[in-house]
Amino acid sequence: MKSDSVIATIEPKAQKLLRLHDVWFAYTDVVDTVRNLNLDLLPGEFHCLVGRSGCGKTSLLKLAAGLLLPKRGEVLWNNKPLDGPHNDMGFVFQRPTLLEWLHVLDNVLLPIALHREIETSDLEKAKDLLQGLGLGNKTHNKPAELSGGQQSRVAIARALITSPRILFMDEPFAALDAITREELQHDLMEICAEHKTTILFVTHDIGEAVYLGDHVSVMDGGEIHLTLEINLPQPRRNAIRHSPEFNHYSARLRRAMEESA
Repeated sequence: MKSDSVIATIEPKAQKLLRLHDVWFAYTDVVDTVRNLNLDLLPGEFHCLVGRSGCGKTSLLKLAAGLLLPKRGEVLWNNKPLDGPHNDMGFVFQRPTLLEWLHVLDNVLLPIALHREIETSDLEKAKDLLQGLGLGNKTHNKPAELSGGQQSRVAIARALITSPRILFMDEPFAALDAITREELQHDLMEICAEHKTTILFVTHDIGEAVYLGDHVSVMDGGEIHLTLEINLPQPRRNAIRHSPEFNHYSARLRRAMEESA
């Protein structure tokens, strides 16, 4: 097993999909919400952000997505300055925000329907995504007829329908019970690996971050204090959660959170 590593000191040879370089941001002129921030994401990488409430995780996510613009520094998307969200970006938030009057299939197709007419290939893709997320028999249900976990699956399918290169996820499983959460983590990893989707994932849950992430960054006070490379076997299975290696990474991240507080 490789030793813990801070990826800020490593220059990957592969092309970076997203780069935040010396980024600073403040909602007011009094306090910096994000400061001296550096983060690189490679194509297909699953990168998790952990930290206490108010540490700047969601602000970092919004800066990376172009929903906020930095006061200093730069955000690069495919080596070009990012000045707003791109069509090849997808978003999943804590609440699924499905339209209650639309069927599941129409909710998934909504990002396409807002811009053009739905084609047969779109319908087939939406059905395939729902099938891959265990909802192949729920296409004509309304959101109110689904459980919380099923609604989250619909939100993931909706975010993936446009084949985004990157998916930004802000605590999407926080409100779910433990078993449903673990099932969704597994489904998310499988479907995003299949589609080669890059993920930037915000969570409070250290165990979730270790299970999902290729890298995990600890934030506090608007800064990244540590980034670990998670060298666990892929594809990941639930049994890995009880391994010494998993416990090692979890303890290292917890210690970093306590030291930075």
